[in-house]
Amino acid sequence: MKLYSYNKCGTCRKAIKDLEAKNIDFEVIDITEKPPSKKVLKSAIKVKGLQKLFNTSGVQYRELKIKDKLKSMTEAEAIDLLASNGRLIKRPIAVDKDKITVGFDADEYKQVWGK
Repeated sequence: MKLYSYNKCGTCRKAIKDLEAKNIDFEVIDITEKPPSKKVLKSAIKVKGLQKLFNTSGVQYRELKIKDKLKSMTEAEAIDLLASNGRLIKRPIAVDKDKITVGFDADEYKQVWGK
């Protein structure tokens, strides 16, 4: 499993603790240095929808006025933007084969990742 995460993010730390408690092997990837691929982002959109993929509480989201731009942006443009700037992406993103979760919700993790 790959976990796109940010070490200063409390939600990401909760996800890591949860996965460790479940004894799931995972590789942590710094989402700010290596954002998920466009393929991963497209899979995440299928699960959560485009709006839910943006880190709406992030500084860059507000500074770049993404909320206003999102209305006129195509999905391809949004994916290009997300793939180029990991700080705009809601985190963590956990990916393993055909499974993917965005953000951390204990119930969802139990349902998707088991135990």
